[in-house]
Amino acid sequence: MNSTNCVLIGFMGSGKSTIARTLHKKSGALAMDSDLLITYQENLSIPEIFATKGERYFRKLESNFCEFCANHITHTIIATGGGMPMFCNVKKMGKVFFLHLDFEMIFMRLNEKEIAKRPLFQEKDSAFKLYKERLETYQNSAHYCINANQTPQNIAQEILSLL
Repeated sequence: MNSTNCVLIGFMGSGKSTIARTLHKKSGALAMDSDLLITYQENLSIPEIFATKGERYFRKLESNFCEFCANHITHTIIATGGGMPMFCNVKKMGKVFFLHLDFEMIFMRLNEKEIAKRPLFQEKDSAFKLYKERLETYQNSAHYCINANQTPQNIAQEILSLL
């Protein structure tokens, strides 16, 4: 991997964290997950952050993460939260890959526990509306659009060929 970071974006449940881990195993590059780092920093889960401090506070944490990565992180795979491209210029962190997956496929992948971790995915209809609203921003924020309806190994291989 060159000095540019590999930034993974996509809707909640599209596989960003899984692909980051797979890329790490294939390339040896450090992998970071913005949601995991934020929950560690705050000592709260994302639903707890939303409930106690609000979405606006969470988006500020994401913005701080984005700025830090843009200014201090290189040679790293970065899995972002699903909303980060709506509120931050993710391109300044590195080469951006949109993991595109149809909403129904995402919904089929997620079990109750996974849905519970996502405050904005609590109701299917509103989550679908949010998915449609975000789709264009994901496409415009990415250098590459990756079909995420394939194995993690194939997705990782495709991304590595583009780095």
